[in-house]
Amino acid sequence: MGATMTKKELLLEQSEELLKVLKDRFEKNMNRHKGLEWGKIQAKLAENTEKLWSLNEMEKTEGEPDVVGFDEERNEYIFIDCSQESPKGRRSVCYDQEALESRKKHKPENSAINMATSMGIELLTEDQYRELQKLGKFDMKTSSWVQTPADIRKLGGALFCDFRYGNVFVYHNGADSYYAARGFRGSLRV
Repeated sequence: MGATMTKKELLLEQSEELLKVLKDRFEKNMNRHKGLEWGKIQAKLAENTEKLWSLNEMEKTEGEPDVVGFDEERNEYIFIDCSQESPKGRRSVCYDQEALESRKKHKPENSAINMATSMGIELLTEDQYRELQKLGKFDMKTSSWVQTPADIRKLGGALFCDFRYGNVFVYHNGADSYYAARGFRGSLRV
């Protein structure tokens, strides 16, 4: 008997509930998406049920996803986690699977890259993180892993960002480290 693939779709009731939450957040935070219309975004989400499932995963882990832009060239809306602090349901994780496997003791339950992949999202880049900070003040008490260049990762490191003293700071840590106040923020294109 073959393995069954899990379909990444929400029940109608779940979809309707999530769309209401996303619409309310969209309307309360118009500064994040000037010139964009909710009706067009909702229509795009209706065509992409797997993306709606990913947004629900972002919401379930307390990321508070919201639209932060539109890529005209690719005809895609860009959602990013806009929770004030790094999403609670995604903290205490190391950077990636290699880092998880390298820990001999006190392994975290998961890694940021594994979680993002299973949710169908990507970790923010440093540039996306800096753009997010132009929309408000995020990670004033927490920090978030960001995509790390291959040369840094190859040497065992990984990057994370936070916002302190009115500035975005980019730091490094061993990729196998994890902290209760460090998670990751994701992005999703729809």
